[in-house]
Amino acid sequence: MTFALAYPNIDPIALSLGPFAIRWYALAYIAGLMLGWRYVKFLVARPPNAMTEEEVDDFLVWATMGVVLGGRLGYVLFYKPLYYLANPLEIPMVWQGGMSFHGGALGVIIGIIAFSKFRGRNLFQVGDVICCAVPIGLFFGRIANFVNGELFGRPAMDVDWAMVFPGGGPLPRHPSQLYEAGLEGALLFLVMFGLWKLTDIRHRAGALSGVFLAGYGLGRIAAEFFRQPDAHLGFLWGGATMGQLLSIPQVLVGLGLLVWAWRRGPKSA
Repeated sequence: MTFALAYPNIDPIALSLGPFAIRWYALAYIAGLMLGWRYVKFLVARPPNAMTEEEVDDFLVWATMGVVLGGRLGYVLFYKPLYYLANPLEIPMVWQGGMSFHGGALGVIIGIIAFSKFRGRNLFQVGDVICCAVPIGLFFGRIANFVNGELFGRPAMDVDWAMVFPGGGPLPRHPSQLYEAGLEGALLFLVMFGLWKLTDIRHRAGALSGVFLAGYGLGRIAAEFFRQPDAHLGFLWGGATMGQLLSIPQVLVGLGLLVWAWRRGPKSA
């Protein structure tokens, strides 16, 4: 290969105000949460009216805590448990990087369960509208990964859009962050929105949650074939990556939830 696209070496710091720095990564989280919040308010205004718009405002706090705490603890436990066992004071240092989607997903799921019980809402209907909005955050998160030049892809000698990433050596690589932004973010959002438009599906509580879990898992498994495995983990059982191994049970749970919701039939709030 003799050609590679130039990596747009963007400063990860979007704005500096004296000693304070605002990073694109933080702005991505904020954009995902804010746009997701507005989108969920749009969804709950339509049947089956999973919750009120005021309750969506309250859930934003639960979602933020679930994403940040779950994402960080998931990274600590799934990716670097021995390192953080030896350096426990670094666990809360999220500004150094290190977040796990699967951990964040578990955090949000716990938040949905607690919120639904506390508010007396249908757990699966609440989960359905939240899952419709999650791809928005995933899209912005993967774009932030690209801006940071992290989580880059495997060497690619046969595609014209490969890039040489800082820290990735001299070889051009797949911009796998953009693949994931497209699969886990844009495409999954469109699929979820298209299914939401089908009244019969959105009245089957849990069906959309199942589609999201399975859809994300399949998208992540596919994207991992182009993404460079974490250096400290490498390839694991059967040549799979950690992201793929964590996604397999998610796909199975999602498919099981979808089948259960379909057999259960439409339910009112």
